[in-house]
Amino acid sequence: MTSEKTAIKNITVVGTGVIGNGWITRFLANGYHVTANDPDPAAEERTVAAVKQAWPSMEKVGLAEDASIDNLSFEPDLATAVKNADFIQENVPERENLKRQVISQIDSHAPEGAIIASSTSGILPSTLQADCEVQPERVMVAHPFNPVYLMPLVELVGGKKTDKNYVELAEAFYNHLHMKPLVIEHEIEGHVADRLMEAIWREALHIVNDGVATTEEVDASIVYGPGLRWALMGPFLTLHMGGGKQGMRHLLEQFGPALKLPWTKLEAPELTDELAEKVISGTEKQTENVTMVELEERRDQFLIELQELLEKYWPAATVKGSK
Repeated sequence: MTSEKTAIKNITVVGTGVIGNGWITRFLANGYHVTANDPDPAAEERTVAAVKQAWPSMEKVGLAEDASIDNLSFEPDLATAVKNADFIQENVPERENLKRQVISQIDSHAPEGAIIASSTSGILPSTLQADCEVQPERVMVAHPFNPVYLMPLVELVGGKKTDKNYVELAEAFYNHLHMKPLVIEHEIEGHVADRLMEAIWREALHIVNDGVATTEEVDASIVYGPGLRWALMGPFLTLHMGGGKQGMRHLLEQFGPALKLPWTKLEAPELTDELAEKVISGTEKQTENVTMVELEERRDQFLIELQELLEKYWPAATVKGSK
């Protein structure tokens, strides 16, 4: 199996929720044949509807010459679904026992050398491959972000038994999908991006719970503040520029001591009924008279235009891991 696109022809997507359908859309848009597997009898109808809804966005981004929604087929039997796959993307619900069981079954029936990639947002790859008896070395984490068909980042993490050659093959494959694969050398719960998002999420819950700000005000503080800069430079380069001509060196000298101040509450607050209602009613108020479909269309168009800006200001940028 080589890293050339032609070496991977048939892809199987196991689990067709929001993430699974996002993967299916991205694979189809790049000209691949996709077999979808999901035990829910209503899954096929939902998947076709999701792909059709997202397809105009893919047309704006650019479709492969042989891209077609007709390249999608459903197979309810897992063993049959993976038997001819070159690449398997697993997306079943985030329950450790379920994922281990499903990945073990995939490993038992997938062809030799077929890569098994899990979209898990937090489970360690070593845990996921623990029950695999055929080729645990081809199992890894490939964690994307919603909407998968537009968001470029995918975190690649191998487990204790993962062969680095398979990670390199997966990295090349995701590059062919016009993604930005980030190879993470050391496995850790939540990987990298989710750990950062979790920290902000916990702080946001405290702020709402303590009555400091509403959900709308918290969102505004990110959208019109650091979020704009993070989209271009991330937290480190943003702070580096805050240090003036001496950059991060001066910033740490000036603001480093503030890290000891009790500004943050990293332990999440108890999710009481009262807090849940604040969060739910707040977000519902923010989206009053706007359907989820309209929100998704707005988000997708924004992401398309934002990535065009990224390409303008970071031309040919690649994500580099800690190799």
